[in-house]
Amino acid sequence: MNFQTIRSFIRISRPIFLLGAALVYALGVGIAKYLGFQINWEVYILGQLWVTGMQLTALYISEYFDFISNPKNVHRTLFSNGSNANGENELPANVSLYAAITSLTAVAISTFDMLRLGLVNPAVALVMALIFLGALFYSLPPVRLITRGYGELTISIIVANLVPALGFILQSGEFHRLLSMSTFPLTFLFLALNIAYELPNYASDLKNERQTLLIRLGWQKGMVLHNVLILTSFLMLGLAMVMGLPIAVSWQGFLALPLGLFQIWYLSKIEDGIKPQWSTFKLSATALFGLMAYLMAFAFWIR
Repeated sequence: MNFQTIRSFIRISRPIFLLGAALVYALGVGIAKYLGFQINWEVYILGQLWVTGMQLTALYISEYFDFISNPKNVHRTLFSNGSNANGENELPANVSLYAAITSLTAVAISTFDMLRLGLVNPAVALVMALIFLGALFYSLPPVRLITRGYGELTISIIVANLVPALGFILQSGEFHRLLSMSTFPLTFLFLALNIAYELPNYASDLKNERQTLLIRLGWQKGMVLHNVLILTSFLMLGLAMVMGLPIAVSWQGFLALPLGLFQIWYLSKIEDGIKPQWSTFKLSATALFGLMAYLMAFAFWIR
């Protein structure tokens, strides 16, 4: 196995995506700590392994069927690398398939360990089932929501809501209103992040009849929705503060607002006709979601 092969495999594994989910999982556990629950680190690691295994399973399945359905596609989205990382000159298509089987096996082992330790109460089972079904419907034919324009919403709910919910419930055994108050703003940011990654590929997706959310909306409505989602995220954060989210947490989340306003401003300049620097735009969108998740998680963990 040469360096190029290793590099390509890392690329289809989307380490930034894995890190983002680790952040929101830590947010869920941080809320449990804030509410006075004693953190069980064995449970923490086991839950994180399960989440990462499910992420990788969905990514590898999606990558495999992307290549099967459109081997000449070299355009990447947030969760798809195109054949640029899975073509005949880099990775054979069956590498993704074998990797998906391996990661799904890891999920099965983690699930068995959770059952053995008595961690799977009805609330945990519900969240795990929703993540599992959502991830498979997102990436696996014949449903394959990623190609129907509904995958973006599905993955946003999984990452921003269900993953932190799993981290919280594994430690506490129950739901709490602070969980939804903290995670709904992130859902809107993650959906905006998906749109930001799809904008550079709009022409290619349209040509290849790839039914993304942006294709369904059209690029003009997609740009408007991107901006509305960012503003709504901070509006939701402010509403959560009014409804009882600790000010010590919410004000730190608002530290990400300047970056959100930059996203909106830069997209308006692109709409006005400037030459877009898509790499900068996507990096800013990624940083916006990651920064809010980190700041809120940090605020819960230090209290």
